[in-house]
Amino acid sequence: MELVIGNNPELITQAQAIRHQVFVVEQGIPQVFDLDGLDPVSHHALITDEDNLIATARLHIDESGHSTMARVAVLLPYRGSGIASKIVRALLNHASEHGVKVIEIHAHQYLKGYYEKFGFEFIREVEIVGEHQLIEMRYYISS
Repeated sequence: MELVIGNNPELITQAQAIRHQVFVVEQGIPQVFDLDGLDPVSHHALITDEDNLIATARLHIDESGHSTMARVAVLLPYRGSGIASKIVRALLNHASEHGVKVIEIHAHQYLKGYYEKFGFEFIREVEIVGEHQLIEMRYYISS
């Protein structure tokens, strides 16, 4: 398996294919919520195995250094094997290398405990997307 982080058009297209399957097809979230226009200006982590797409996640860092991790998605056959944790850790390290101090995430409510294992702190409940309650969490990178 190979993990790459970048934002070239081919990588973005592959990330969007994974997200479409997980969010739109499986979870019934309208595609308009996934395609928010931030892909071209974000860092994308992608895990592949030869030609097989496996997982993706996105980190957006704005001009002020504020960052948001989003779109963490693993295709069904690969779930439960630690791949999501691998991709989250990779983006946490990537953020640190780029001078980020705080990462925000809006995660499904049922993933609260999962993200707390990485050091994310629960902030509040936020919007409902599709039928999924999202929560805001933050991760503080120590210098």
